[in-house]
Formats: sequence, structure tokens, C-alpha cells
Amino acid sequence: MTIDAQFWRGRRVLITGHTGFKGAWLSAVLLEAGARVTGFALEPATDPNLFTLLGLEREIDSHLGDVRDLEALHRVVRTAEPEYLFHLAAQALMADGYADPVGTYATNVMGTVNVLEAVRAIDSLRAVVVVSSDKCYENREWVWGYREIERMGGNDPYSSSKGAAELVVHAYRRSFFSSGPAIASARAGNVIGGGDWSKKRLVPDVVRAVLRGCELELRNPTAVRPWQHVLEPLSGYLLLARRAAEDPRAFGEAWNFGPAAMQQITVAEMAARLLTEMGSHTKMKVVDRHEPHEAHLLLLDSAKSRDRLGWRNRMSDEQAIRRTAEWYREWDKGADVRDLTLGQIREYFDA
Repeated sequence: MTIDAQFWRGRRVLITGHTGFKGAWLSAVLLEAGARVTGFALEPATDPNLFTLLGLEREIDSHLGDVRDLEALHRVVRTAEPEYLFHLAAQALMADGYADPVGTYATNVMGTVNVLEAVRAIDSLRAVVVVSSDKCYENREWVWGYREIERMGGNDPYSSSKGAAELVVHAYRRSFFSSGPAIASARAGNVIGGGDWSKKRLVPDVVRAVLRGCELELRNPTAVRPWQHVLEPLSGYLLLARRAAEDPRAFGEAWNFGPAAMQQITVAEMAARLLTEMGSHTKMKVVDRHEPHEAHLLLLDSAKSRDRLGWRNRMSDEQAIRRTAEWYREWDKGADVRDLTLGQIREYFDA
């Protein structure tokens, strides 16, 4: 039995950003649970991409559009009449934030405004989960994890845009949704898993190096990140949506969904373990290209989600790395991506 299949079966769910890495995984999970999924997003950003490989355009009501386009959002929301909305559409890369700060703020901040505006008059809506990022916090490089009550911030356009989006969610919740539906936000760590081909992300960089037979270039090898398999935070988002719909006042808040402390490892260690799991002898080298600043240390405290939601991590770092490497190995061998992905989803939620 998949995640809360009895609850999600037949539910109308709208996902923004459904063509992205996390959005495609979330769409697959909800379809497996029997939900009626509508998607609103840009064209997939990479080729290959998980959305296309899973054939999701044939299984959901997929609409191509930009969250910066309020009228387009209004049309899709009115047609879909969602009961639950997961807002994942975003400019998600720190490097692109430096290259295009205006577009980053427009998408991540005004895009969030537009989504919340579009759902204000939807009577069917029970809960909205705005998917944010661990980068939303003012990072002081503490050795302990950030809690939901910590200050929003960000020293670069991408990070500060996520902090600003959180402030938008808070203001809309207080100003327009005080009597419901529930408006919650979810902050996760660095997700890994099969089907990610984004640029300047560690796992896709590892896969490309292995497939091309070239050296793996590491830009920030000693940086510590809260790594977790993509299914971990997704299970949190789904649980949060359900609980928030039941009690908007208690659960319409911000929530962290990060890994356990032992899963917070360095970039170099993560790369080495992925290469080992993929059976590759690819060499690594550190490059210094005077890249824009990235935080060296970033940790999340998910005690609130564990204590109040009953959410917990199910995968160790070893399991997360093994399943990620397995996905790419099997994909490279020509395996059926749909069977491969659904198999990992079922294995995770049956555990």
C-alpha cells in the first residue's frame, strides 16, 4: 500500500512545478495513491528529464505556463478546483540567482504571491503547502540546526528570494487565510535521487562524469550539506497537507524536513560514496573558478516535524545513496524508468 492511499484516492491536487525533479517524483507518488493530479509548470528544463521519462504528460492534466503569469494561474486553478495545492515551481539554482537576480526574485517571490492570489477565491481548497528551502534562513554557519523560528535571510539572490517567499506566505496567511484554508510552508535540505539532471548539482555532476568517462570537478568539497533522498521530504509534504487541512491553526505554519544529524556530510564524501555505489573509478579534482559565495555549513533541525507531525526519516544516508546510484545505473542499462521509479516509491512507503 502506498502513502495514505485511502485518503488521497480521488483527491484533486494541483502541483506547480510538476515538470521539475521534485515535482515529477511528487506527481508519481500522488498518482500511485490514486489522486487526480493537475500540473502547472514550464517545459522541462533538461533533456533527459524525469517528467518525460515517466510519461506523466499522459497521466495528469498538465498545463505549461509560468507562475509569473497571474492570469494563466487563475485559469488553471479555476478549472482544476483543487482541494490541495503543492507549490514547487521555482528558480532553484543558486548560480542562476547570481546570473539572473531579477528573474529569480520574480519567480520565487512574485510567483508565490501569484499562487496565493490565485487560490484566494477557491472554495474547494483545504490546504496549500509552499515548498521552500533550507536556504531561506539567515545562515550564520552555526554547528547546530536551524529551527523554524530562526530569522529569514540570505546573502545571495537565490537564498534571499526563498526567505522573502517565506515572508510572503506568513503575510498572506495572517491577512487573507486566517479562517482557512491552511497555508503551510516546508523547508527541506539537499535532496538526491534518480532523475535529476540539473546543472551545478552534485549528483547530476557525478552521473555526467561517470557516463562521459571524465574527471569529476568539485567546487566546494568541504562544505557540509543536509543530504536526503527526495522521497523523505515528499512524505513530509503529504503528511503536512493532510494534517493542516484537519487543523489549519495548528499546522498552517512553517516546517523543516531535514535529515538526521549523521546524514549531514561533506560534498567530497557524498561524491566518493556515490562513485563507489555506481562502481566507478572516476577521479575527482577540486577546481577554483572563483565561483560566487556559497555557505560552508548549513544544518536543519526537524524536531518540530518529528514531535508534532509524527514525521521521521526512513532512510539512512547509506540507503539514500544506494537507491540514487541504483536508479542511475539501471537507467543507463535501459531499464523501464517507470517501473524503476514506482518500485522505489512502493519500497519506501511499504517500509
